[in-house]
Amino acid sequence: MSSKHRKKRAIALAGGGPAAGLHIGALAALEKAGIGFDVFALSCIGAWVGIVYNTRPGPDRAQQTLDFFATYCFRDDQSYDWFPVNLGFATDLQALRKAWQDFPDSPDLNWASLVLPQQIQDSFVRSIKLFTQPGGVTNQEFNYWMLNDVLAVNPVTRYLTSLVYKSDINGLSRIYYKQSHVLKEVFRERALYGDDKPEIYHNAWRMARTEGEAGSMQIFHNRPQDHQGRRYLKISPKSLCACSALPYIEQSVRIGKDEYTEGALVDTVNFRNVLRDHPDLDEVWVNRIVDESQVRTPRDLAGALANLPMQFAAEVGENDIKLFRQHLLNQSRMGPRVVEVPIRPRTKVSFEWKHSNLMQGFDEGYAAVNQLLASDHQLRQSTIA
Repeated sequence: MSSKHRKKRAIALAGGGPAAGLHIGALAALEKAGIGFDVFALSCIGAWVGIVYNTRPGPDRAQQTLDFFATYCFRDDQSYDWFPVNLGFATDLQALRKAWQDFPDSPDLNWASLVLPQQIQDSFVRSIKLFTQPGGVTNQEFNYWMLNDVLAVNPVTRYLTSLVYKSDINGLSRIYYKQSHVLKEVFRERALYGDDKPEIYHNAWRMARTEGEAGSMQIFHNRPQDHQGRRYLKISPKSLCACSALPYIEQSVRIGKDEYTEGALVDTVNFRNVLRDHPDLDEVWVNRIVDESQVRTPRDLAGALANLPMQFAAEVGENDIKLFRQHLLNQSRMGPRVVEVPIRPRTKVSFEWKHSNLMQGFDEGYAAVNQLLASDHQLRQSTIA
């Protein structure tokens, strides 16, 4: 007679920004069903959800996680109507002021090329030809003229454009602050660390420091000392911010001598590391909260900006799971069951940082897990032969 042992489970929470409610709802349903996890593999917003969830005390951790995101990330619907911005997407005005103040002294500036007399003269000639041509000026011609023969050659606009694009700021907003009360709330009482805690992984992309050097994925872990030789770094407020620092939107985060940005656009949750460190896993649950069906025709710039990272995340996430399943088929010694929480085919979750969307995601994530558990009662079992 074969003996039974307690299931060893891992869960992967991938990126998806405003669709975070799907993660929280899924965790709430799993929590209610008494299903826990030994390993968490996280990226981007999944890292925030996973780390907040694992630092809450008591039996209602999912509800506390929902409250955290409602308080610190999502805006109430009435406010969002006229200010469609995440609560945390704040520009670092002090750093911006200093960058603009220091800009004129930058050694990279070539002041001799600020005023280009020949180009100004050529633009004047082209302007006369354009506006005296038969048939008038099309919209395209007018816009190109304004860009290249007015703004691009005007010394004032040339200076102001360089001030914006070439100042010492590499993101519209800043996510990491050393004295952040939000980060203190996430990492309160150092609740991530200890042998009684699940093992937690998250990633971030280490950018190349010099020309010719390649960037690389960096894994952060709450027990880095257990993985000697693998160069896992310790999870910290900085690493959490780094893993969700979407390029251009968020400034990169410096850890030691390196600069980091979001890793989810390269690899969702790094299944390889989890499998290598835990070959005895029985189940790997995957909660992918972004699907190409969620990407809808944008009505405005806010919608277009949301679609940009989400289309990448949807494709990378789906392909990663396919590759992961194929990897397991190729490895006869590895037999964990992959349990993918389905996204509702006609999901109403959008990419808006407002409370109603957070709750919509919560409800859908909760229902998806319950539907999955109802379809397969073996998933509720805590032991396996």
